[in-house]
Amino acid sequence: MALESLSGSVPRDLTAIGTAVSVPLVQWSADSRSASVSDGDLARAIASAPPGAAQGEESELYRRFAPRVRLYGLKHLRDESDAQDLAQQVLLVVIERLRAGEVRTPDQIGSFILSTSRLLAGAGERRTRRRAHLTAQFHVADVYVTPSLDSSDLATIERCLHLLAERDRRVLLLTFYAEKSSPEIAAELGVTGTVVRVTRHRALARMRACVGLQEVRTA
Repeated sequence: MALESLSGSVPRDLTAIGTAVSVPLVQWSADSRSASVSDGDLARAIASAPPGAAQGEESELYRRFAPRVRLYGLKHLRDESDAQDLAQQVLLVVIERLRAGEVRTPDQIGSFILSTSRLLAGAGERRTRRRAHLTAQFHVADVYVTPSLDSSDLATIERCLHLLAERDRRVLLLTFYAEKSSPEIAAELGVTGTVVRVTRHRALARMRACVGLQEVRTA
């Protein structure tokens, strides 16, 4: 079955809809009559009721179809959390469409729910593929490495810091300990941003040489 009138945009404010259909809702199935009511009758009752007057029917529709949509989501999204989110979103959208009178064949509400599930699951799969593509394109796994330092390493770093000139040491401490930007450091030291960058570059070169990472190059 075609997706009827669902070609428009999905409602953005699902929170307001969810207030009326969150589970559990009104226990309309407290008596035996809910089991004898068809899916089409449920859909018609929701579509024809005044706002807020069909919460029991909405709850029953959710109870019947949310587990099916969740299983559909598990098959196509392969994630339990995503499948549960899909079930919630699909039923909210379907109930909103029923309230708006946009489901033309209530007796085929099951097909309408399946079509909605396909649409929203497809959108979720596309988002997942885009995220994976961007991660593969821009993420470099080896950039962020947790340093492993023992006491001798720390002692070496401390000794090398004290061997620096006062301004060189202050620039490094303000940069890496206080986490201040170049303009902030420049303002604190009363120098220009260019001086801060040159000083930091020179101080880092001396620190690397001091701890044995590279030799100092002299002009």
